[in-house]
Amino acid sequence: MTMLPHGLSQLKNLEAESIHIFREVAAEMQKPCLLFSGGKDSITMLHIARKAFAPARIPFPVMHVDTGLNFPSILAYRDRWIERLELKLVVASVEDAMRRGVVREEPNGSRNRIQTPVLLEAAEQNGFDALFGGGRRDEEKARAKERVFSFRDEFGQWDPKNQRPEIWSLYNGRVFPGQSIRVFPLSNWTELDVWTYIRDEEIEIPDLYLAADREVVERGGMLYAVNPFIVPRDGEPVQVRRVRYRTVGDANLTAAVESDADTVDKIVDEISTVRITERGATRGDDKVSEAAMEDRKKEGYF
Repeated sequence: MTMLPHGLSQLKNLEAESIHIFREVAAEMQKPCLLFSGGKDSITMLHIARKAFAPARIPFPVMHVDTGLNFPSILAYRDRWIERLELKLVVASVEDAMRRGVVREEPNGSRNRIQTPVLLEAAEQNGFDALFGGGRRDEEKARAKERVFSFRDEFGQWDPKNQRPEIWSLYNGRVFPGQSIRVFPLSNWTELDVWTYIRDEEIEIPDLYLAADREVVERGGMLYAVNPFIVPRDGEPVQVRRVRYRTVGDANLTAAVESDADTVDKIVDEISTVRITERGATRGDDKVSEAAMEDRKKEGYF
């Protein structure tokens, strides 16, 4: 592992940067909140937040935007950690918002875009002025151009052409009433950094990330594991493949990848050789357009 001049490894330097970001937000902002999905990035983020404020408890709540299409094992994992760390959990339910007429189901089955009004409503109701997200610059080009402290206006919207400078890692969290910031402590991490950190810190992960023999159907060149939200169509062949998930999103639109990586060590070895990001390889909801992610972020998506 690369050693920096002052003696910290690259990974420890990234961890120190993330800890600084957490502490900076806790000092500057009135009411922050950590977005937690149960995926590898939010798992890593939660672990670093524990370190940032140890031995005290994490001083802010956790929010999950629940689309109603989550893998059951991910929800169980989320609940275990919330109970273990004695955290307050805020659940922003997309299905509840649909029943109230706040949002409407899209024809393509994706609830990615309609998460945004649900997230903004929950943030406003709880008075959150800073939301921690697990986005990384290496995973998608819209995220690559976003600052660590990402300013959002009174409507929760992001203007990529009007971002605050972060010279010498000095962060400006000043906001007026109604405005907020999104904060990305893992901005400078890569997928390989995340998995190496999970291995070194021995962090518990959901089983979906580990390779196993699973029943899958192939759609659009992607492998979708059969689950309550992916039901084989009439005449559609069901195969048993050894697959795992590189990212965990909605169960109806997140594909698996063929893999023999059934341990974290093997995942690290596998990721060190891949040349396509996890979102590009497995997220059907990002195939809408080249600018799908940036369009959602401008509207207020995390």
